[in-house]
Parts: sequence; C-alpha cells; structure tokens
Amino acid sequence: MKTPYYAVIFTSKRTNLEEGYAEMAYNMVALAQQQPGFLGVESARNEIGITVSYWKDLEAIKNWKQNLDHLDAQRKGREKWYEYYTVRIALVEREYGL
Repeated sequence: MKTPYYAVIFTSKRTNLEEGYAEMAYNMVALAQQQPGFLGVESARNEIGITVSYWKDLEAIKNWKQNLDHLDAQRKGREKWYEYYTVRIALVEREYGL
C-alpha cells in the first residue's frame, strides 16, 4: 500500500456464543471491501482477536463507521459476541517487509 494510510485496529475477546458470528464477520468484510477508501484487511484470533482494516483516509473510516449494516453488526457484537473490544485508529506513515 502506498503510505500514508490509516489502520483501524479492532482487538476483542469473544463470548462463547457462536450463532451467527461467522456469517456476520464474513458479511462485514465483504461489505467493507465495497466501501470507497477501503484498502485491505488482516485478522487473527486465539485467546483474543485482532482485525486490522486499512483505509485511505479518516473520511472513509467515518463513512464505514456510519454504514447502517455495520451499525447493526456493532450493536449485535456488543449484545452477543464480545466480552470486550477496543478500537484504535493509527496513521501509517511507513511500511516495509520481506
């Protein structure tokens, strides 16, 4: 990705309720991929889950946060699927790797 861009880091601990979670998570990634300014996503889960989505700018993040389907998923997450979560938004100024 061409820097600078933004990373939204979603760290969470799940409840034991599985019903509907996998489908909702899949649908949210598919929906995010259709949003203007979306650049990509990475996710990992063991005891805690970490999902990092990448965005062109803060306006794209704001629009995603206000998407009606995403708002519904957030509500269900708070009610059913997460013991806790933290969202962090970071500006990525440089990246490198192998």
